[in-house]
Amino acid sequence: MVFFKVNQDIELGQEPNWEDSEPTDRKERKVRNPANRWKLLVAALTTFFAMLGLLYGSISYTSTSSFCSTCHEMAPEHVTFQASAHNQIKCIQCHIKPGTKNLVIHKIESLKEVYSHIVGPPDKIVHSVAVSNGSCEQCHSRNRLVTATGDLIVNHKGHAEEGIPCITCHSGVTHAKIVERGINDASTYIYWTKENAKKLMGEKNIKPNMGTCIDCHDQVNQGKKPWKEIAYSLPEVNNRNQEEKVVGVNYIETPEMRAGIWERELPEIKQKTVLEAMGKQQTDVKISMECFTCHQQIKTPENHDIHNWTQRHGEFAVKELDKCLNCHQDSLWIKELEKQDIKSLLTDTKKKITYKQDLVTVAKESRNNYFCSTCHAYSPANHQDRYTWLYDAHRKNSGTPEERRRCFVCHDNEKPDVKGGTAPSDVYCDFCHKGEFIGEPS
Repeated sequence: MVFFKVNQDIELGQEPNWEDSEPTDRKERKVRNPANRWKLLVAALTTFFAMLGLLYGSISYTSTSSFCSTCHEMAPEHVTFQASAHNQIKCIQCHIKPGTKNLVIHKIESLKEVYSHIVGPPDKIVHSVAVSNGSCEQCHSRNRLVTATGDLIVNHKGHAEEGIPCITCHSGVTHAKIVERGINDASTYIYWTKENAKKLMGEKNIKPNMGTCIDCHDQVNQGKKPWKEIAYSLPEVNNRNQEEKVVGVNYIETPEMRAGIWERELPEIKQKTVLEAMGKQQTDVKISMECFTCHQQIKTPENHDIHNWTQRHGEFAVKELDKCLNCHQDSLWIKELEKQDIKSLLTDTKKKITYKQDLVTVAKESRNNYFCSTCHAYSPANHQDRYTWLYDAHRKNSGTPEERRRCFVCHDNEKPDVKGGTAPSDVYCDFCHKGEFIGEPS
């Protein structure tokens, strides 16, 4: 039939229709051929599993800690991680909440980090998402009470039930607070090596900062819950600088100032809570601020119990200032950490700091230390009537070099530096006593 139709077309002078030269049932048999179906199915499945394997491989590879180190901007984070107690786990175990869904969402969101790496990463890597309690509790129990050192008693379960993130206290456990300390910007990358890790981290930066405990407890006693704001548990990059640390750098010009007796605004004294920690707290506090509420092995030095300690502590400070600063230093009492210089950290020989046994050294420390400035920023009670004290009482109590030594803790002999704000008081001796006390204090 087929050949007959073709011949008929030729006889009629028409182009033969070769499409009809194959029977329709044969074409249908080709389409319906089971072998073709299986080939198509195998090809589709192969493509699907190849894409699935590629996706799984990509997620697995980008989830390794070694992958995190491939970007140069991650050098500070990777080096500190390697030197930390958490170096046997993956980065994602802390930085991604448990669960496949959270992993996938994180990987999608991380595409913007790839973009940033290509066009130029931020000069300083700062975490915007806090490590969740769920991540910590994969390994750690919230029922823990006594710390590893045995000194502190901390109710971890109580803190967790209040919704306080673990990272609020333990922010330095892996990365040693490098963001807060300002040592992870682009200028530091070349210094972050395995050999430098120990010097750059420092044990005190790994442990919880007592300033965080004090700050949080103080706010709780005021009826606040600071941990409700996620920023409270993330690194604070706007650290106070050295000028802010000096008490009294903002002056108000007054007629007295032009005459040589100045007045100024005192900044907020961040160590007001020190008074509570010393036992001078209110009776209705929710959380005790005394040191011995949590500390079990630290005791008050015996010399603190002597009569008139408040008036006499200066003479002990002159002789053993280093011992005083074991407890009374800002890095222990303030939540925010001061910025550090990475080169200085590397050249530090770790030798014990020794202080000169003189009043000048003690006075300088008392003026710049928040703990000391809690009291030293304000005039003593007997100074309140300024003019009576200035023109009468101080003459009776500062006649000898030994008596004047106490005055020089707060007062300068010569005119103080306005910009430096080196003295809690702007009343200085040389304004009236021109050259009478040359060489003092000494």
